[in-house]
Amino acid sequence: MPSTTLDPLLQPFRLKHLTLRNRVVSTSHEPAFGEDGMPKDRYRAYHLEKARGGVGLTMIGGSAVVSPDSPPAFGNLLLYRDDIVPWLRRLADDVHEAGAAVMCQVTHLGRRTSNFTGDWLPVVSASPLREPAHRAFPKAAESWDLDRIVADYASAAVRCREGGLDGIELEAYGHLLDSFLSPATNHRDDEWGGGLDNRMAFPRRVIRAVREAVGPDFIVGIRMSLDEAQLGGLTFDEAITAARQYAADGIDFISTIHGSIERDASLAKAIPSIGTPLGPYLDFTGEIKRRLSVPVMHAARIADVATARHALREGLLDLVGMTRAQIADPHLVAKVKSGQEDRIRPCVGASYCLDAIYDSGDTKCVHNPSVGRELHLPHLIPSTTGRRRKAVVVGAGPAGLEAARVLGERGHDVVLFEASDQPGGQIRLAASNPRRADLIQIVDWRLAECKILGVDLRLGTYAEADDVLAEHPDLVIVATGGTPNRTFLTAGGDLVSDTWDVMTGSLRRPRGEILVYDDHGGYPAMDAVEVLTASPDLRIEYVTPERALAPDVGSMNSPAYLRAFTAHGVTITLARRLRSVRRTGDGRLAATLYSEYTEAETERIVDHVIVEHGTLPADELYVELLAGSSNLGEVDHRALLGNEQQSVVRDEAGRYQLFRVGDAVASRNIHAAIHDALRLCLPV
Repeated sequence: MPSTTLDPLLQPFRLKHLTLRNRVVSTSHEPAFGEDGMPKDRYRAYHLEKARGGVGLTMIGGSAVVSPDSPPAFGNLLLYRDDIVPWLRRLADDVHEAGAAVMCQVTHLGRRTSNFTGDWLPVVSASPLREPAHRAFPKAAESWDLDRIVADYASAAVRCREGGLDGIELEAYGHLLDSFLSPATNHRDDEWGGGLDNRMAFPRRVIRAVREAVGPDFIVGIRMSLDEAQLGGLTFDEAITAARQYAADGIDFISTIHGSIERDASLAKAIPSIGTPLGPYLDFTGEIKRRLSVPVMHAARIADVATARHALREGLLDLVGMTRAQIADPHLVAKVKSGQEDRIRPCVGASYCLDAIYDSGDTKCVHNPSVGRELHLPHLIPSTTGRRRKAVVVGAGPAGLEAARVLGERGHDVVLFEASDQPGGQIRLAASNPRRADLIQIVDWRLAECKILGVDLRLGTYAEADDVLAEHPDLVIVATGGTPNRTFLTAGGDLVSDTWDVMTGSLRRPRGEILVYDDHGGYPAMDAVEVLTASPDLRIEYVTPERALAPDVGSMNSPAYLRAFTAHGVTITLARRLRSVRRTGDGRLAATLYSEYTEAETERIVDHVIVEHGTLPADELYVELLAGSSNLGEVDHRALLGNEQQSVVRDEAGRYQLFRVGDAVASRNIHAAIHDALRLCLPV
């Protein structure tokens, strides 16, 4: 095992009286795993996994709220309730027993929430300026609002201390505190507005009240923007002045942010996603560290161990936030320590962890379905205690690779057939968008794991029923994916292309006017348009029957597409359904669009029509194998959801169990495909 004594990631760090076992932090974020505003068992299990995985400090309660007029915007914990203390205590005790420290982020959301949730109290801010992301129109906080909110901050901090936490972090970017500090959001003409001294007076009042309430020994940090990078916003020099004053008032560490988060475009810069450079604000943070006397923490697309080591070795920060990286693999630190760094499940920057909160209610990693499901889906797959089985998996897309990996971890004898000489399925299509090339790491990691686990990989082999049966399998998993669906057209299905044609390059040298029809609402059509915009001579119209552009592409990912749309002048047409396509007399295409609102048809004359309508299962092999199976393809949903073996028998003479996963079942997404495979194969 390699020596870890010189690895900067693994060096202890003293923060006030607290010694952290290493320099790696899971910084504050809200996965929305709470129940009734409390960090109950699911929430605790999520953070406990990171503690068991070796993290030095895990921070809970991304934006845990201090007041009822700061209603949860994304599953926030409710620190204004006394009944949160025992839940904090249980979480803290378990995390401490596993060797990590734990802190909580504390905030008043200010205007970054909705007037139409919680107790329907009017939201407050420094000034009555609309917050774009959550669309709240706040009232300007009155003096009595400020009095009670200061008291609420102090009480919330005490609850955290009584809950056994090691400290707290005040949140001061995009929320109430920095609505006072920033000239972009503070337009007041009273003692709380105007010059910098006045604008930082309210945050300072909160800091002093919190420090007085918790005493001198409890750790209190702040996460703040040190440069809002927007016209009329907080500048670097003003932010440094404020940070120094905050430290004098009792702040023990500063977690740095660059930019602002009120709009999708600025949010995507502050929390960079796929297609952006790693560690874009490390030099910026290094300059802050040189100017401050308190420890500095930072997290922004520090997605891999090499970048984290660089940041520490160059003295750019004291504590390195690898938050999304540890969502992808909560055992990242343990793998570094044990010399298995090459087996870390990579964060690919898809930002599904953030977008899924709004899309489906809570955090999900695009390719680790155990996140948030720790109570029943382990991150580390145990070996089977039963007999070793012969398993055949057909298809090496995300579902098939995951099935092979999990069955291999369980200790079974696995053969994986893939018709192409390159595994990956539809992930490989998505990754052919140069900006999203990192998605291929989802495939590469599983392929490497399968090789380590002894899976018999047969690439470039189109498996037919006889090939499968020749292996004498006990279990067959069909993961053959799907094929583009054009059946929705009443006519002209043979005249159109699909997004696969764009992404594979089989649509050669498209010219002139192109209509891209998206009846999917997710990434495929958006990727196709972005790829097409690389050709400056094309005129593109994006058409969708939806009332919004790609509703399944969240705020973290949409800005990059919209940048390409805007730069290329893509025309966007909403609420039109493509019915049919016909050839015109001059060889062009006439696309018939229908409005369900006016009940009228219009026609577009274009050179190419490209459609995206999901996929239909490529299930021929599955159908052919059904008759010889013992379960006739049936899945016991009760057993599946209960993490139990499938035991359905519909034909006693059947020689094998047969299941299908991923898009071989229905058109879904990467996470669904991998989740299918994990929970089906885990009990085998």
